[in-house]
Amino acid sequence: MILHITSRTEWNEAQTRGEYITPTLQTEGFIHCSTEKQVAHVANAFYRGRNDLVLLNIEEAKLEPKLKWEPPAGPPAPGISEFDSFPHIFGPINLTAVVSVLDFGPDPATGKFIFPQA
Repeated sequence: MILHITSRTEWNEAQTRGEYITPTLQTEGFIHCSTEKQVAHVANAFYRGRNDLVLLNIEEAKLEPKLKWEPPAGPPAPGISEFDSFPHIFGPINLTAVVSVLDFGPDPATGKFIFPQA
């Protein structure tokens, strides 16, 4: 399972545009993604206080752009090893590769993100 954190607004814009892009595609050459094990750590490190997020569940076999598994693009978030590999997508994500979209908010009691259970 490949996951990408985004806002509900950005996802809605992607559906209108016909593909999903991020500013990092322009600045770093790829779209950051995570695994199920990594995504809550990433959210807690970079998205604290956000209540407008969704998780894109991306099916690797349906992706049109190139996917590479690479080390963290910077210092790893707490709870993640510098030896973990992250999925990086090198091009706009075709919407047909997004197999589900899950609401992704912090736990109301703790304010921390946890992976949503089905």
